Amino acid sequence: MHLLLIEDDVDLGASLQQALRGAGFSSEWLRTACDAHRFALAGGHHCILLDLGLPDGHGLDLLRAWRRDGLAVPLIVITASDALGDRLAGLDEGADDFIVKPFAVVELVARVRAVTRRAAQQAASVWTIGTLAIDMRQRSCTVDGEPAGLSPREFDVLAALARAGGSVVPKHRLAQALAPLGDPLDFNAIEVHVHNLRRKVGAERVKTVRGIGYLLAGDRA
Repeated sequence: MHLLLIEDDVDLGASLQQALRGAGFSSEWLRTACDAHRFALAGGHHCILLDLGLPDGHGLDLLRAWRRDGLAVPLIVITASDALGDRLAGLDEGADDFIVKPFAVVELVARVRAVTRRAAQQAASVWTIGTLAIDMRQRSCTVDGEPAGLSPREFDVLAALARAGGSVVPKHRLAQALAPLGDPLDFNAIEVHVHNLRRKVGAERVKTVRGIGYLLAGDRA
């Protein structure tokens, strides 16, 4: 899972990024509202962690602008204030959750998993889509109760499609999701991974939307 961390405190930002890496997440760390606005709209993130007190703007203004522009990525507000008014304002503007400093990293990780599950309309760490079961923590998958035997890259493709909650994932977004901190994979490589994934989970589950991308079907046709 790839996160966008927006935090101006150097020590906290560095420690959070290291802790997130230890939890199996990749992340981009930004310190200003200007950079955050541009990077968030570029896409490719599964969750945004947003500090409210930024040196060149307020986090709520960023959140308001993103939601107005249609950015639907799950978002957790990070703040030093535990005032009820601040929490309500963040939720009213479109935040999915709220965490107050200081906090335990394990709690933040659990909240990230929770908001991304809800975004994909799933209730547990094992996501079920028809008779397909995807264990996001163990990075494994079963089909009709039998292990699918996915490679790490094939699992990444499946997870990216599952997180879309039945919506189409454009090819360029899928390419970014599979290589969040490097050059995106080319479309030929994406097609090879999708082909292999279909062979293992069933061709009818991974549908091509011609000229756009792919979606994970809810069940067999």
